[in-house]
Amino acid sequence: MTNRHVLDGFRVLDLTQFIAGPTATRFLAQMGAEVIKLEMAPTGDRARLLPLLKDGRSTHFVHHNRGKKSLCLDLNQPQALELVRRLLAKVDVFVENFSPGTIARMGFGYDAVSAINPRLVMCSISTFGQTGKLSSLTGFDFIGASYAAAISAFNGNRDGPPILPVIPIGDVMTGVHAVGAIACALLYRERTGKGQYLDVSLLDSYFNCHEVVTLDRHRRLAAGEKGAAHGISIVPMAIFRGTRHYICIMAPQDHLWRRLCEAMGRPEMGQDPRFADHAGRAQNEKLVLDTIQSWLDITGEEQALEILERHHVPAAPVLTLADAIDNPHLLERGTVRVTSDRILGEIRVPGLPLRFSDFPETDAQAPFLGEHNRDLLQRYLQMSAAEISRLESAGVLQEKRI
Repeated sequence: MTNRHVLDGFRVLDLTQFIAGPTATRFLAQMGAEVIKLEMAPTGDRARLLPLLKDGRSTHFVHHNRGKKSLCLDLNQPQALELVRRLLAKVDVFVENFSPGTIARMGFGYDAVSAINPRLVMCSISTFGQTGKLSSLTGFDFIGASYAAAISAFNGNRDGPPILPVIPIGDVMTGVHAVGAIACALLYRERTGKGQYLDVSLLDSYFNCHEVVTLDRHRRLAAGEKGAAHGISIVPMAIFRGTRHYICIMAPQDHLWRRLCEAMGRPEMGQDPRFADHAGRAQNEKLVLDTIQSWLDITGEEQALEILERHHVPAAPVLTLADAIDNPHLLERGTVRVTSDRILGEIRVPGLPLRFSDFPETDAQAPFLGEHNRDLLQRYLQMSAAEISRLESAGVLQEKRI
């Protein structure tokens, strides 16, 4: 039988909600794993209730849960917990993103689930990790980002209070880190037969993005050294005003600086000792940036971008989301994917950023709450229609078209 994708045949029990956990399991589903989205009655994943609703449907939920199958259980009932235990014996991966300690109190900590299924790979995703003084704190993306010095890095030398990013970079990045850990743990299991417990956190993921973290740098910043608040000051690497958009220009290396000077019709600046290296350009930062801005002011955005492209200087317009979702390159590559939902109709969502030569991305629907209750219990646990009907009558199983 031909495989549908690289993870075809792997089974995942997904007890996650919101973004970080669902991102991890979305990637697994898009790579062919069968993902059972275990949702707690009566509302299921609380992302179903987030804004941008049409007829009770959330675009946020749809994006993060395409290709999954929904099983909705009232986990306050012992019968539901027994169903989860039986399912854990049948799956390869178990992913959860409750606050540390919660899943163990439910009876599904790693010691308990590995006793049920020694080959199981369990992944816990949290803000601060499962250990340490902060682990018990409630947190979301920007809370982890704050502790990881990411918010201050985003804001650089900006005056005034820091501002928050408007996209959940940490949640998505942490979900992707979890996918990498899960895939490697599965490879290890295939070689040894042994399952594993994975502890993935937003804090660790964010902090790993710091490029230059040295004790000496820390001490100098703490002492009030002026300059870049994060890392090394590189000039020119900045945002400039364009005719229609802001324009990002990056010339972090000496040869790129010389190319930029040629593009601006100022080749002499590329040879000027004042600007010959990083230190000189940083010392004369205002003059460098003012020169670039003045050139953009008299050249115009489209012409400037064409000239920069001809000279192989990295530059880009700072697109809005509305610009990006209509960008021909993003659409052609599937970076922006046009798909459809049974309630929302045609929508545009981020495509799978992982590309496999044998497996082009295919469309998949996000599930309604409890849509696959019967199918999953019949296939995994060989339950009869009568048994399932009794569970429905008792409220153990629930279903709703949202």
